[in-house]
Amino acid sequence: MAEEKALTTSPSSGFNLIKFLGETKAEMGKVSWTTRRELVIDTGVVAVAVVIVCTLIWVCDTFFSRLFTLILR
Repeated sequence: MAEEKALTTSPSSGFNLIKFLGETKAEMGKVSWTTRRELVIDTGVVAVAVVIVCTLIWVCDTFFSRLFTLILR
């Protein structure tokens, strides 16, 4: 019963900045932050994936460009 009351807000209850900031600080303490090593590894994985996708797009673009050039001659 007390949980139901805590979860519902009445229209007359206004925004409480101090309560909001306190709850935000508590939630940020629960966050599982990545380590520097994990961040560097994940960034490297993303960079490699971007290079691979860009290379594939470049290969396909070159192939179709040359194909259309041969067809339209």
